[in-house]
Amino acid sequence: MGLTTRTFAELVQERWGDHRPGLAYEDQVLSHHQLASGAAARAALLADLLPRGAEPHVGVLLDNTPEFPQWLSAAALAGAAVAGLNPTRRGAELARDITHTECRVLVTERARLPLLEGLKLPGVRVLVTDTGAYAELLAPYEGAQPVIAVGVGPGTRMLLYFTSGSTGAPKAAICTQGRLAAAGQSLASHFGVRADDVHYICMPLFHGNAVIADWAPAMAAGAGVALARRFSASRFLDDVRRYRATYFTYVGRAVQYILATDERPDDRDNPLRVGFGTEAGAVDAARFEERFGVRLVEGYGSSEGGAAVQRTADTPPGAIGRAAPGDDLVVLDPGTGAECPPAVFDPGGRLINGDAAIGELVNRGRSSFEGYWRNDAAYAERIRRDGWYWTGDLFYRDPAGFLYFAGRGDDKIRVDSENLAPAMIENILARWPDAAAVAVYGVPDPVSGDQVMATLAPRAGAGFDPLAFGEFLLTQDDLGTKMAPRFVRVVDRMPVTATNKVRRGELRREGFWSGGELWWRPPGEATYRRLTPDAYEALAGRYREQGRAAPLPAP
Repeated sequence: MGLTTRTFAELVQERWGDHRPGLAYEDQVLSHHQLASGAAARAALLADLLPRGAEPHVGVLLDNTPEFPQWLSAAALAGAAVAGLNPTRRGAELARDITHTECRVLVTERARLPLLEGLKLPGVRVLVTDTGAYAELLAPYEGAQPVIAVGVGPGTRMLLYFTSGSTGAPKAAICTQGRLAAAGQSLASHFGVRADDVHYICMPLFHGNAVIADWAPAMAAGAGVALARRFSASRFLDDVRRYRATYFTYVGRAVQYILATDERPDDRDNPLRVGFGTEAGAVDAARFEERFGVRLVEGYGSSEGGAAVQRTADTPPGAIGRAAPGDDLVVLDPGTGAECPPAVFDPGGRLINGDAAIGELVNRGRSSFEGYWRNDAAYAERIRRDGWYWTGDLFYRDPAGFLYFAGRGDDKIRVDSENLAPAMIENILARWPDAAAVAVYGVPDPVSGDQVMATLAPRAGAGFDPLAFGEFLLTQDDLGTKMAPRFVRVVDRMPVTATNKVRRGELRREGFWSGGELWWRPPGEATYRRLTPDAYEALAGRYREQGRAAPLPAP
């Protein structure tokens, strides 16, 4: 996705004078013109608030309210950049995100003020949107026209959005006005977004998915948006009908939670025509289309914009697609840098050469990655070897060139010297009728390598039947013997981030968790049994004999 000669500020400017409905939120409806006017007022206020010589950065700590997109548009007009702040961050971590991105203005709401108590934020002006003081501050600027600040161009920074990592502090990826405008125009064209469409934004706007994949194409096409303050599976269908939404995006396990809601006879009676996102999985995508009559398009795009995979009509089941135009994507062995051989499948569709075929996805073409804010070390980790972009994600490629997602870089599972793809195992386990959500990861084997562990959240009222689950695994032709989970942890609800991505790092660290149901399948057996204290102690003894630490203390 190359840069455009257009700025995102121009897309904002084009909505001036457009009196069609532009944004719906709860019982409030704003026209495109009102949104552009609101953005112009906030841009003028921001220009007066930012200290001379300071980085033009504004932090936004809000739920999905009408203030959020207006501040995004205001930043575009003013030539400023928005740092989207994750409200699940706390204390010193949140303070670090604000100070690291050098925000001199912080926009928040009363519900989020407790997060700021006690934080040291020198030189930061805090604006609280749902107060009289904020309205008074903004009043003199109302009626301003959307004028683009001098010097704003396609290369002007517009977003500083934090990427979620399993280790270390989050990195603030840079997105310029040109890249955001190009993304919006590309997706609007790809999905045929029309001016009469309505984009339902239920993913948080502090995350790149909602801004780049949902809001930007709506702005590019002049479509309307409907905001949900937070994602709610139980309200999803009602909101879609209420706002006449035609398009939405998702991340992580959001689709699984929607599917876990009670079915209704009129589920297919809705205006949606497409959902676009990642990590839903082929099984859940098929279930979603069958139940709601809505096609889910699985895509892949690194948060930083360094690589993208697009689905085409001939993409086989389980695959994501081929490289997006302009990308030269290959799967490389992270250790040697050599290209991995194509995937080989058995008649049941099971990957049988995962050890050789699974590697890191690398873009050897022209990448739109624009770097991280004040983090040269992280940049060097991404851009290596002749300027290639290393995604940090695991993939494999079939002989026809289609790419399959295998997991995040730290998700790799190695059992008996064979590399396994956790994403592939998750897709198989997602067929279990009683599963609402599934996560697969590795825990240490007593001798060497890993064993497969799964955390499973059953559907409401279903529970976990170990005998039925074992019989289900035996009927899955594409589940290899090394892929079947050795351990199964049963939880009421999957631990996820604010963007509904599973906290796999947390699950790995917890290992043989002792606060709930934990089942295991002893070597040579097909039946799962509870991991009792006596059984755990015997297993822990095997770890000690080999000089390896068991994943956690005895239950």
